Amino acid sequence: MNKTGKPAGYLTFTLHSHLPYVVNHGTWPHGMEWLHEAAAETYLPLLRALKRLEKDGIGLFANINLSPVLMEQLSHPNFINEFPNYLQRKITAATEDEAFFIQGKEDHYADVARFWKAFFTEDLEHFNELNGDIIAGFRYFNDRGLIDIMTCGATHGYNPLMGTDESVRAQFRMAVKAHRRHIGKHPRGIWVPECGYRPAGFWNYPVPPAGETTPYPGFERIGTERALSESGIEFFFVDTHLVEEGKRIPSPYELLNGTVPRDITAIRQTERGDRRLYQPYYVDGPYDKRYATTIFPRDPRTGVQVWSGESGYPGDPAYLDFHKKRWPGGHRYWQVTGAKVDMAYKLPYWPHEARERTRDHAKHYAHLVREALKDARNDEIPPILCSPFDAELFGHWWFEGIYFLENVARELHNSDIQLTTCADYLDHYPRASFIAMQEGSWGANGDNSVWMNPDTSWTWTHIYPAEIFTREVCTGTLWQDGGLGERIAKQLCRELLLMESSDWQFLITTGAARDYAEKRFANHNSDFLNVKRIWQAFEANGTLTEEEDKSLSEIEERDNLFPDIDPIFWRKGEVAADRSDPALKQ
Repeated sequence: MNKTGKPAGYLTFTLHSHLPYVVNHGTWPHGMEWLHEAAAETYLPLLRALKRLEKDGIGLFANINLSPVLMEQLSHPNFINEFPNYLQRKITAATEDEAFFIQGKEDHYADVARFWKAFFTEDLEHFNELNGDIIAGFRYFNDRGLIDIMTCGATHGYNPLMGTDESVRAQFRMAVKAHRRHIGKHPRGIWVPECGYRPAGFWNYPVPPAGETTPYPGFERIGTERALSESGIEFFFVDTHLVEEGKRIPSPYELLNGTVPRDITAIRQTERGDRRLYQPYYVDGPYDKRYATTIFPRDPRTGVQVWSGESGYPGDPAYLDFHKKRWPGGHRYWQVTGAKVDMAYKLPYWPHEARERTRDHAKHYAHLVREALKDARNDEIPPILCSPFDAELFGHWWFEGIYFLENVARELHNSDIQLTTCADYLDHYPRASFIAMQEGSWGANGDNSVWMNPDTSWTWTHIYPAEIFTREVCTGTLWQDGGLGERIAKQLCRELLLMESSDWQFLITTGAARDYAEKRFANHNSDFLNVKRIWQAFEANGTLTEEEDKSLSEIEERDNLFPDIDPIFWRKGEVAADRSDPALKQ
């Protein structure tokens, strides 16, 4: 505790759980296999860690984002039916490996095969205990205040590059709608995809529409903060450099005359550099600051220890090597051994010893957090260190990572540094000030280059006209017939959302699954254009041919996410209900 009797500081983990829409779009090596791996190696093990902590009276108190498109997949009948079969295949493969190793008198490898058999058997039993409802498992801990489930863009659309305000708003409004359907309450926080932030101001389209040489005219666009505020979202996360380079606005006189935040007394003035990254800020901009949104900066000091496979914890020689697998089952039997060690020379994996290493790394991590916050530990307002990661890093990429998180929670339990959720911190402590930020992300170079570059610019030449056409359709009234017109408009919106997924550009740029990503984007663009033609036929004739109706049905069956999608979200100038609307807080 500090001199005021409060904790000396806080640590808040943020776990971003997300996968692009893969249901009905391939199985292996890209497609449903991604979803199965993430569920088996990250989501279910994380729930078990939360349960172990709860049993011991300890909370992880993490901000856990379950992206809307991920929840649509985890609740999809195809996943629920197929996932047990995937787990059974993993169990069978481990059993076959065990027999192979026993025959070769390789006793240790046989033991590791039994480890994998037990691991996936536990997954299967756990999934059955949840009646196939992984979301319900997370909702249990959310309802007990042990985690805070946040939302994300509906399909992880990268808002700094999106071409209409309506598309940005729709990504967030559809996210809130899906979150309330799955979680049962309004989300307070959001993981803005790729930590992408755009300020308000004049913007020019970076590329022309496909087949044209001149871009659409530029326009004055809204900022991320306004779109979030309109949807009742209280806070989001930004990368380090946006705060380090941001303009502090400690005395926003322009907010007077009835436009100050409802808790203006909860703005404090802090100029010290040691607090700059360890406090939340209201976001400045041209929007109603009675309902100002808040940002939490990412801490750079502790992140590298968890992200880096070379200099960070995941590169420890004792941990499970991600890349070397035994086929056909795909199980892993070797440890990292060393970052530069050739695959042929990887040493055998020892699960128990690897798990024990997470205790040492948890202690080291707690030390790093204390060091980062030490200069502010006696402040009246305790500092908060925000540590955000992709959830799938833990368990899937870094197999022992779930135990690391659990051990950090145990290490900090009843200590001077406490774990908390961002929502709980904001309930007890004020924001530092207002801040104005430049455009940026947590991607390479801190800008838009991962998603807009020579390899990906072609995707935007299709996205921009699709966004504008969708706005035109949804601004009209023909779709509001409660029948065929509404059905077509809804599928048009679904295909646009799937085109807007930032995953496609990311996978193309990184080369992780370039062919798959290019094919997926091209297919969604083709489906969008097909639905567009169907809409135009309906617009002209008031009905569809048998062939058109069949084509629409096939697309609906393949891309049947967001059953409650509302085309009104894409209507020109459409905004969410007034923030004073009690429905936003239900």
